[in-house]
Amino acid sequence: MYEVLIIKGGKPLNGTIEVNGAKNAALPIMAASLLADSPITIRRVPNISDVRIMARLLRTIGAKVTFRNGNMKIDPRDVKNVRASYKLVSKIHASFDITGPLLARFKQVEVPLPGGCNLGSRPVNFHIEGFRSLGADVDFQHGYVIAKTARLKGTNIFFPKPSVGATKNVMMAATMASGTTIIENAAREPEVADLANFLIRMGAKIRGAGTSKITIEGVKGLSGGFEYSIISDRIEAGTYLLAGAASKGDITLKAIKPEFLDSFISKLKDAGQKIDMGEDWISIKGRPVKAIDISTSPFPGFPTDLHPPVAALLCIADGTSVIEETIFDGRFIYLDELRRLGAEVNTKNHSVVIRGVKKLSGAPVVAPDIRAGGALIIAGLSAEGCTVISGLDKIDRGYQDIDKRLAILGSDIRREKRDACRD
Repeated sequence: MYEVLIIKGGKPLNGTIEVNGAKNAALPIMAASLLADSPITIRRVPNISDVRIMARLLRTIGAKVTFRNGNMKIDPRDVKNVRASYKLVSKIHASFDITGPLLARFKQVEVPLPGGCNLGSRPVNFHIEGFRSLGADVDFQHGYVIAKTARLKGTNIFFPKPSVGATKNVMMAATMASGTTIIENAAREPEVADLANFLIRMGAKIRGAGTSKITIEGVKGLSGGFEYSIISDRIEAGTYLLAGAASKGDITLKAIKPEFLDSFISKLKDAGQKIDMGEDWISIKGRPVKAIDISTSPFPGFPTDLHPPVAALLCIADGTSVIEETIFDGRFIYLDELRRLGAEVNTKNHSVVIRGVKKLSGAPVVAPDIRAGGALIIAGLSAEGCTVISGLDKIDRGYQDIDKRLAILGSDIRREKRDACRD
């Protein structure tokens, strides 16, 4: 048996929903909990498969993890195993986030090279060089990264280009290093700043998170015994705003800071959409879509994770749009599926060229990764007829109950089980 989403397009979305907690903040914060000397409760954790996999990974190394109604309690006191499960780490790229905390706490760690969405080359060399700069000996054996140290020591680290994963991992490792660590050309994403705020609650001394220069003064230990609410998911918010635009709807998102999406919102306005916003909400009224050009870049630029979803909207734009992808060379895997729906899309160098059509037509499609799945849902909402999306295991990695939430907003969407032997 497998599941599909069945969407009958053409119905405008209307109404209000609250944005869930951020996937890309929850996962590293879960990993950072391993540094604490007592239990911690994390609130607003999204109930998605990536989070559940990370929880299983933490349990395999000895942590006690309970998760209910968006609240996760992690007790790391009995963690003793520093060798992570190959099977679990291979499922999600963010599982590599446990490397820094385990190295800091136990002075040794064995973690497989990570898996996750097939987005092209996603090396961990910046992580490795960061650990080595802090004084760790790092080797590769049988698919594992093995790191050991007598004592991590603060140092200056410069990343050749901003890396969210490496910034997070090195920052966590440096929290208990002796002396001061300065990370330059650090990633500036809100999720990095949220992780830093969580570590500060634990007693870490961190300055500059959210800027390109982060300073960490090492401390002897970190404490738990508190509750922490993670920030809202800006990628989920962007996906719903695009769904509202594609369906010519009128929706409002609550619990989201517009400054997390400044570049994205600017492009939506350029595309002719009516946007209103307040301190913690954003609304969109769908209008005829104008063609625009976009180049992805690290925060505060246009997010690479919103490249496939915005491409789905631009498939019905008036004119030709170009999206230049500067982060992941494997992003374009979604294009064949959009073509099944009648989109006119082609690649040129590191860009996708989209010639807008008057309407898309429903068809069977397969989600190849999380954000491509979001794109296919957006396309299905605007398409004429019925779109059947399989590959929901990918979509469920990043979007909590997306079918139920879109149904609340008025879409004709349902999840259905199918027998693979009969298809």
